[in-house]
Amino acid sequence: MLRRLFACLMLLVLWLPVVAQQPPVPVLVPEVLNVYPHDPAAFTQGLLFYNGLLYESTGLRGQSSLRQVDPETGTVLRQVDVRRTAAERASVPAPLEYFAEGLERVDERLIQLTWQENTAFVYDLATLEVVEQIAYTGEGWGLCYDGRYLFMSDSTQYLSLRDAATFDLIVRFLVTYGGNPIQPQLLNELECVGESIYANLWQTDYIVQIDKFTGAVTALIDAAGLLTEEERADLNSGQVLNGIAYNPATDTFFITGKQWPKLFEVRFVPAPAPAGD
Repeated sequence: MLRRLFACLMLLVLWLPVVAQQPPVPVLVPEVLNVYPHDPAAFTQGLLFYNGLLYESTGLRGQSSLRQVDPETGTVLRQVDVRRTAAERASVPAPLEYFAEGLERVDERLIQLTWQENTAFVYDLATLEVVEQIAYTGEGWGLCYDGRYLFMSDSTQYLSLRDAATFDLIVRFLVTYGGNPIQPQLLNELECVGESIYANLWQTDYIVQIDKFTGAVTALIDAAGLLTEEERADLNSGQVLNGIAYNPATDTFFITGKQWPKLFEVRFVPAPAPAGD
């Protein structure tokens, strides 16, 4: 209960400048349909579902990877470690290892961001071999694809619209809540579904649904009830909700967290009315 109260207070502080003016948006909760095992060593930064399998980008320097995962068993079927080559270590003064971030599929390619290294890795979907590296400016957080454009979060109040073929920046647009800018360093993992973008709010138990045309938050998803109090007690401050993948065949989402022991298959449904209403 104290953890839940702290999360609510944290969100209130982050959005304090807009709380007084914001019109209400629907509050949703995840309806859990299935619970599957998830590797508790996986620091989940990006998650996508395709052709019956999950593809997961995991972070932390020296531990970053791209994984192909069986969603029902949590078994890692294939894994590529994201490391600097010997040539890179020799040519860059005191190089830090890559910290992998968001992940998305564009046709037969996988695109994986890095946090502060200004580099995206492009993999062949069939072989998971790196076929290209793309340089970009700024931080890399979340990434999703709507079938035409890529959308990218970068630690700011903005989402970037990018060309799916070249990764060139087209435009950046502001994300707003109640007509006011959302606070920086909230928008994290992204998932594009129809006319909406779903975004984890970093270090909270919330996901927001964003209108991809206007940038306005159209729903707030409270996912605080996924883990038990005992499971939460075993997590540290960095092991937060992160990772959203959509299965269009069932109209369901897979969601998890950084180094969480479970993966949840859910639908987002209206939150129940408070007791006494």
